Amino acid sequence: MHDRTIFKGLALAVALMLSGCDQLGIETPAKSQERALAEAKAIGSACRHAMRAIEDCYTLNPKADKSAVHGGWREMDEYMRENKLDGIAPVVPRPPPEPPAKPKKAAPKPSAADEGEEVVDGEEAASEAEDTGKGKGGKKAKDEH
Repeated sequence: MHDRTIFKGLALAVALMLSGCDQLGIETPAKSQERALAEAKAIGSACRHAMRAIEDCYTLNPKADKSAVHGGWREMDEYMRENKLDGIAPVVPRPPPEPPAKPKKAAPKPSAADEGEEVVDGEEAASEAEDTGKGKGGKKAKDEH
């Protein structure tokens, strides 16, 4: 009987501790997705209020969900038209267009002419070594001369 009382007490303590997990700031996947969609919607609304085209908004915020950005932009557009509000001109200029990415060049491969020069240089070095009597066959070169 005493073991059951301790078990019930521990179970109650664990249940009370786990019930406060939402207040600890632990995000569930559903909450993080909901937050990301709300953020994208706010981005769309801000873009419309700043008189930016929806395409510019997509370009400036590539990680935001496009459908949520469009929804926020559209809602703000309706709101501004109904209340006859003027947009605010953006202060930040548009970013300059990025040049197209150039593929990285690999190290240049030696051509057939380059390979031939290396062999010729090796042959020249071998013939010079034979003439001076140094290197392989130096004694034979002296004997023959």
